[in-house]
Amino acid sequence: MQLTNRRKEVSHKEQSIAEKIYLPAILKGMAITASHLFKKSPTINYPEETRPIAPVYRGQHVLKRDDNGAERCTACGMCAVACPAEAITMESAERKKGEEALYREEKYAAVYEINMLRCIFCGLCEEACPKEAIFLTDRLVDTEFERGDFIYGKDKLVEKMTERIDVSKRQTPEVLEFKKKPGLKHNELFDSSKQLGKGKKH
Repeated sequence: MQLTNRRKEVSHKEQSIAEKIYLPAILKGMAITASHLFKKSPTINYPEETRPIAPVYRGQHVLKRDDNGAERCTACGMCAVACPAEAITMESAERKKGEEALYREEKYAAVYEINMLRCIFCGLCEEACPKEAIFLTDRLVDTEFERGDFIYGKDKLVEKMTERIDVSKRQTPEVLEFKKKPGLKHNELFDSSKQLGKGKKH
């Protein structure tokens, strides 16, 4: 009884003497190997040499600060919910009096960790973030010998003011134009006189 119409004819062609001793196949393989001796090696001497990386390459994460150095993250958890690999964990805390220059909002991430072994670098965390606090950069994740060293905390994720990371190429023109609009709370910076700006409060 024939179950399907997908029937294949099996060839029973007899091999020649040369095919039986595999000599033509061996010579063909040696010719391919010898041809690579005259080609330029694609190997680079990393880290002394690096290949060019696209501006939108998704590498190690960064937690951004605003222009005054305050952390933008408010520990809302949107990035953790959007992460398909469940690689992001955080603990929130309330901002204390006198810490306005350290954190933009009343709530901030006291603990923020990303398990780089679980992360698939999909970029959904930066798309979900309403405060433009997390971005993927063109930096490569360091190699480690222990699994625990791949859990990155704020000490590795938060950018330093002396080493600002340009993420403008990862933002759409609409977002960049929105950030120029005055009077929006999203664009306000901390003022030591506590005059946070005039305009609508969102």
